[in-house]
Amino acid sequence: MAEDKPHQNLAIIGHVDHGKSTLVGRLLYETGSVPEHIIDQHREEAEEKGKGGFEFAYVMDNLAEERERGLTIDIAHQEFETDEYTFTIVDTPGHRDFVKNMITGASQADNAVLVVAAEDGVQPQTREHVFLARTLGIGELIVGVNKMDLADYDEARFQEVVAEVTDLLDQVRFATADASFIPISALEGDNVAERSDGMGWYQGPTLLEALNDLTEPDPPTDAPLRVPIQDVYNISGVGAVSVGRVETGTMAPGDVVRFMPSDVGGEVRTIEMHHEEVDRAEPGDNVGFNVRGVGTDDVRRGDVCGPEDAPPTVAETFTAQIVVMQHPSAITAGYTPVFHAHTAQVACTIESLDEKIDPSSGDTLEEAPEFLQSGDAAIVTVRPQKPLSVEPSQEIPELGSFAIRDMGQTVAAGRVLSVTEP
Repeated sequence: MAEDKPHQNLAIIGHVDHGKSTLVGRLLYETGSVPEHIIDQHREEAEEKGKGGFEFAYVMDNLAEERERGLTIDIAHQEFETDEYTFTIVDTPGHRDFVKNMITGASQADNAVLVVAAEDGVQPQTREHVFLARTLGIGELIVGVNKMDLADYDEARFQEVVAEVTDLLDQVRFATADASFIPISALEGDNVAERSDGMGWYQGPTLLEALNDLTEPDPPTDAPLRVPIQDVYNISGVGAVSVGRVETGTMAPGDVVRFMPSDVGGEVRTIEMHHEEVDRAEPGDNVGFNVRGVGTDDVRRGDVCGPEDAPPTVAETFTAQIVVMQHPSAITAGYTPVFHAHTAQVACTIESLDEKIDPSSGDTLEEAPEFLQSGDAAIVTVRPQKPLSVEPSQEIPELGSFAIRDMGQTVAAGRVLSVTEP
């Protein structure tokens, strides 16, 4: 891969059956990231099962299966290059924790492609994902109106979907100036890499051209090392290997690190990436590393690794700005749902509702409101029920965002404003 191209993390979002996996497979195929023989193999498999046309989705399904079986996936499967950028598709669609991972910064996306099927238009998950994209500060949105082949490439239907999505973007105050709409068929390849013969009425860019035109993201902060831990494995001959993605800072063998809130630490002995030892890890790298004197029982998923002299912050309480997405009744003080922050999942009590604010301006609308309903934005004080490492989002944004989940759905999302340590 060319080293000199700037890198972007791209989220592919949208409702479950709108063709996200097929689009990802098509993008990887069109950019030469998945060899043709693999697509052919999947095509045969798909046709045997009577599912012709599923070959691109199968590429992603195989990755999902590998992940479910705990195999490390070579990140190259999820990377593709355009003329301008190297893109990593963060958290491939179809993954069951997609929404949660999208929010918790397990996959910090710079920009996103929203996939909306022409025949269905905006669906509940479309709303949820757009809301999250807005909350997570995703900069630009490319809207792929997919399955145009099933809508007979009809321009009027395309314009109806564009109007629906524009309405949705206005509701969540997403600047529609930062969204572009492209009629595509991921299955047939229309307007993905090549212009479509069937849609002469569309004069705008193809999807790959639009990806090329995205604004370059800001480089990672010069914050200290932070690695949220996803898993800890016991590898014979090596010992405990902690696995996670470097969000900020760098790590090298010989560094002295500390895991919080477990509060154990030691010297980094080895760092592995793609099954090879490396002498340095940087933001965006998925690594496995072994720390002298730290065993598998000492560290757990949800811990964060940082330097001994600037360890991750542990919150006794924190103030946060939240936006309520959907709640069947109302949120009041004392409510204790599960907060998903980076790789941690911790029940937290919302101790007080401090002020209700205007989500677009940040102005105070009401001091100490009695309750919050869907659509409200507020500043709240939160007390984790067990130790939780989070950071103020203006200092380390990668560890400052979270989702609030309850009853199997995302009820709110937010970012940490300040932390009170024990």
